[in-house]
Amino acid sequence: MGDVVPFRRPSTAEKHAGNTLCRRGFHKWEVVQDKQFDVREGKLVTIYRCARCGKTRVDAS
Repeated sequence: MGDVVPFRRPSTAEKHAGNTLCRRGFHKWEVVQDKQFDVREGKLVTIYRCARCGKTRVDAS
């Protein structure tokens, strides 16, 4: 017989952990190292990804 997994509904705090900061514009940006050159523009770019929500932004330098 298989293992019994207890099911419970996550609390509101667990469900929205860290998401309220991103909704108000306080992202936790981290540099993504896998792609650093934009072929269309011919420039070096820095790609940032939020550690909490996964949103990305590009900064051309």
